[in-house]
Amino acid sequence: MGWLCAGLLLLVWASFHLVSRFIVRDGLTPWDVAMLRYLGAFVCVLPLLALHGRPRIAPRRLPAVLVFAGFGFPLCAYAGYQLAPAAHGATVMAAGLPAVTALLGAALGQSRLTLRRVAGLGVICLGSVLLAWTTSGAWEGAWRGDLLFLAAVSSWAVYTLLVQRWALPALDTTIAIGLLAAPIFLPIWWLFLPSGLAQASWTVILTQAAFQGAGASVLAGILYTRSVAALGPTATTMIGAAVPALVALTAWPLLGEVLPPVGILAVLMVSAGMLVGIGRRPP
Repeated sequence: MGWLCAGLLLLVWASFHLVSRFIVRDGLTPWDVAMLRYLGAFVCVLPLLALHGRPRIAPRRLPAVLVFAGFGFPLCAYAGYQLAPAAHGATVMAAGLPAVTALLGAALGQSRLTLRRVAGLGVICLGSVLLAWTTSGAWEGAWRGDLLFLAAVSSWAVYTLLVQRWALPALDTTIAIGLLAAPIFLPIWWLFLPSGLAQASWTVILTQAAFQGAGASVLAGILYTRSVAALGPTATTMIGAAVPALVALTAWPLLGEVLPPVGILAVLMVSAGMLVGIGRRPP
């Protein structure tokens, strides 16, 4: 079941990068996309709340879950896509997540760095640096988006380790984030944040609310938390090895974002590094 969840998660992750880049490039602000995510997730979890009941998570743990999984990851990711192309987001986030998770896990004593994983992380870092260097002229200021992507995955890495340490149930965690994030964020968005929602069609609004809310938030949240519980945090985060190459190749015809040959080599290096790092957890 863990590998099945991870495979489905891979498809959701790849779609997230492409759709997020497309929508913020086409007029909606990152805050609009976040609002649609939270609103869609809120509506989506209401039937789950009726069937499952209140989420069984200790109240003292909810603030950390909300900060790192509810707000930190999506807000930084959406902001990054205003500045950098889809292939950058897919590569930096897919590569940064296992790297940060492995390093934090080792520092906190939740996992050990094997030689195989260290080698994989080294290749990942080299590929990421090569990608940033070879595309720096094509997308001016993309490095700022890359930093936001790194902040996003660092936030999600903390959440990943909290899932393991606190044994957070997948469905309960997803319901809690879906119920609490919208009432907190929507008033802030309405009163203080810039918006391009008035220029968007209802088709775009409803489609994004469904995808970002039901797909990228609720479905991905359940799949990810189940995968971490079954496979462990390091293996789960490295499942995304295929994401950078998949997104880079798809972004070419769909978004017109063509990577130079060296950029494609960098993406393949990152995927190879992630594959090298996947292995059995040390006893």
